[in-house]
Amino acid sequence: MIQSKLPSTSPGKSAQHSLAWWVAAAGVTVLLWQFSWGNYVLYPFTLLATWFHEMGHGLTALLLGGNFHRLEIYPNGSGLAIHSGKLFLGPVGRALVAAGGPMGPPLAGAIFILASRRRGTARLGLVFLGSLLLVSAVTWVRSGFGLLVISALGLGILAVGLWASPWLRGFAIQFLGVQACVSTYRQLDYLFTATAVINGQVIPSDSSQIAQNLWLPYWFWGGLMAVASLVLLITSLQLTFRD
Repeated sequence: MIQSKLPSTSPGKSAQHSLAWWVAAAGVTVLLWQFSWGNYVLYPFTLLATWFHEMGHGLTALLLGGNFHRLEIYPNGSGLAIHSGKLFLGPVGRALVAAGGPMGPPLAGAIFILASRRRGTARLGLVFLGSLLLVSAVTWVRSGFGLLVISALGLGILAVGLWASPWLRGFAIQFLGVQACVSTYRQLDYLFTATAVINGQVIPSDSSQIAQNLWLPYWFWGGLMAVASLVLLITSLQLTFRD
């Protein structure tokens, strides 16, 4: 009797497929976010992206010697981080706080993606993120809607980190890492505008604030942050699936 054997998928091809899947998922997320209805299709991730962005501003201000007073998240998916105080490095510090919103989440997301390479670090990454969500809800979130949503997200992520299977933990930390990296693109036009309307208030965009404290036009900084976020996403995924 002649026996035939089906060709098996090599680890290298499996890694390439996983890498392509995550890049495609990131692209679909960014595309949907460019439409008003897309924000509602991805509503939980829209709110999570807002949290990533505003926490990036607030924590950067804290690291540079400022005060992080409160964080507000609104039902329409927008948010606001209120901080004050004299910052280290003067104008450069103010520019770093402005960049912390768009760039803090991709940096954290890249770390989360890399953490998925080991079971122990994947678990720690989820526990850390879930705990940070809960701490932020108690310490900084001052809108009732935001308090409810951020607490629910924190409890859910913490539960996955503590009790889910190793495979689900790895998938979850990669997924959340990708979401953090692409949160910069939630409103792509925001990176290339001088002002933005947040809860009825007209304020300078992050790119504009960087330009005001450094040099070169706001659209240059917007483009630089967009490219840097993409590089962080692709590089972290390549390093993860190469191993």
